[in-house]
Amino acid sequence: MSMDVIDHEIRGAEMQFVELELDPGEAVVGEAGSMMFMDADIQMDTVFGDGSPQTGGFFGKLMSAGKRLVTGESLFTTVYTHTGSGKQRVAFAAPYPGKILPMNLAQLGGTLICQKDAFLCAARGVSLGIAFQRKLSVGFFGGEGFIMQKLDGNGLAFVHAGGTVVKRELSPGQVLRVDTGCVVAYTPDVNFEVQYVGKIKTAMFGGEGLFLARMTGPGTVWLQSLPFSRLASRIFAAAPQRGGSREEGSVLGGLAAGGVAGGLMGGLFGDGDAGD
Repeated sequence: MSMDVIDHEIRGAEMQFVELELDPGEAVVGEAGSMMFMDADIQMDTVFGDGSPQTGGFFGKLMSAGKRLVTGESLFTTVYTHTGSGKQRVAFAAPYPGKILPMNLAQLGGTLICQKDAFLCAARGVSLGIAFQRKLSVGFFGGEGFIMQKLDGNGLAFVHAGGTVVKRELSPGQVLRVDTGCVVAYTPDVNFEVQYVGKIKTAMFGGEGLFLARMTGPGTVWLQSLPFSRLASRIFAAAPQRGGSREEGSVLGGLAAGGVAGGLMGGLFGDGDAGD
């Protein structure tokens, strides 16, 4: 399967976007809602499935769309094709603070497994599938690490990670234990299992849960410091649960909004009335 060779530039620090330069006829596939801007000669086309060439006709496209539905993504993807002359650019933005990682699938053996919401965009020809973990325990306890996306091909793909990213090269037999949500991507030769932490007290009061991912080399692992699930839970915990803001419902907020201001106003007008 032929892949489009595209030039790219990643811009920004904490809130990054990737800008892709296309030659005439080249195309990229983007996740729904990730496009930031594009030049005039680039045409958008929403397709059923992952946008890669299908040999199975409608049934093949249906299977491709079904795989995306299982991972929680949209049934459709958008293909951006350069239909004019010269060079044109299209950009895709990260959905939350973090880093965009360029993954050359040809250098990674043709396959990369990543979190189901990590994919951002890729060169036309990269196939998006699903990767179920082999062990049943991962399905019951793995949480975010159970159903993952599988990127196949020999082109360039871009995945997004939250916070700061660390790349670990695992030697044969080397073990790394990590929170399942912190796993961004790994090469398929890495063995992924879920391991019980061993102590109920640690699980209940340590804040890390009952299970961790056990990753055994050889292979490459990419980790993120801020999983989106962790960010969302912190936002939800900090958000007011009954309307208004936390400051409005606090003692100091009441004093600031009513007590102090009301006292000053009452003092000004009340003293005048008393004097009369």
